[in-house]
Amino acid sequence: MVNVIENITKRKDGRFMGRFIIGYGDGGKTIYQYVYGSSYDEAMKKVIIGKSIEARFISGKIVLVKKVCTEWLDFVAGKVKESTLANYRMKFEKHILPKFGNTLCSELTAESINAFLRQKLSQGLSPSYVRDIAVIFKAMLGYAGEEYDLKLPLKKITLPKCEKKEIKKISDKEQNKLVEYLKRDMDLTAFGILISLLMGLRIGELCALRWDDVDFENGILHINRTVQRVSVLEENRKTKVIVSSPKSGASKRAISIPDCLMKYFKKFRKGDNFFVISGSEKLIEPRTVQYRYKKILSSARVPNHNFHRLRHTFATNCIQNGFDIKTLSNVLGHSSVSLTLNRYVHPDISHERRLMNIMCSLF
Repeated sequence: MVNVIENITKRKDGRFMGRFIIGYGDGGKTIYQYVYGSSYDEAMKKVIIGKSIEARFISGKIVLVKKVCTEWLDFVAGKVKESTLANYRMKFEKHILPKFGNTLCSELTAESINAFLRQKLSQGLSPSYVRDIAVIFKAMLGYAGEEYDLKLPLKKITLPKCEKKEIKKISDKEQNKLVEYLKRDMDLTAFGILISLLMGLRIGELCALRWDDVDFENGILHINRTVQRVSVLEENRKTKVIVSSPKSGASKRAISIPDCLMKYFKKFRKGDNFFVISGSEKLIEPRTVQYRYKKILSSARVPNHNFHRLRHTFATNCIQNGFDIKTLSNVLGHSSVSLTLNRYVHPDISHERRLMNIMCSLF
């Protein structure tokens, strides 16, 4: 055979033969893959394609989880919100990488991943939190499978089952005690609490409200942004506060301001760039509001609960007082009516009894 170049040779039968390395045997002996073509160009194309496929296969066999993690985070960085990306990064660094960071992707098994998830549950993490870890792990492995031609056991990874915990509304008696206390000492913090109780705002949305979000002429409150504390990769701090777009597209919304609150909006009104509940151009972050809320609950002698229960209470109050689900869903900023029904609406037994008695009165 006549040697044309290192990888391509011409055979006596007129065909061209190409070869490329696919591995090494015992003692470091080189193992080749051979391809054939009726012309030099055809053989060369097959060599190039073969080398490309083999390079991806070999790199896939030796790529570490931590390398793919970095690649995947870079890949999704432009597709998700900063807060979402920070959440992904935190879960990788705190949970996934300590266990699998130096593991080859090709060595991952469904058994090892499922055992890891069970271990997290045994450590006291909630099923929903562990499920979130599993979901982003699977997303990263899906990327690894496509990028490095790896066959990974994604379908055999078992996601923890999450039992929905019903969050009860604040009782009518406790609501009255709280509102009476707030009205006796109405300051910006008390005003903010009333806004969430009577308009259903999330705590981040409340903290992000500026006076230019209030349409005094038409009595409309515009929800345009939210405040969150997120994880960061910096030596001098672990978290930072950011102002970003609302939780979802539907969360950016306009809500009618009830008359009972409009008088307080007018009372506390300041410059357009001032934040509503801080009274200045400097915002107050959610954990500070949460801390202040707990102090108010204690002073008002109302049982302690999370600030988010105000939103649940608002939704339940609306249903019990004749709100249609579609309107309520829009006010809450949900992407679907089913989300409103499944997550926030919890009628109590007294309301159920009133409805049943109304039915009986028809006969």
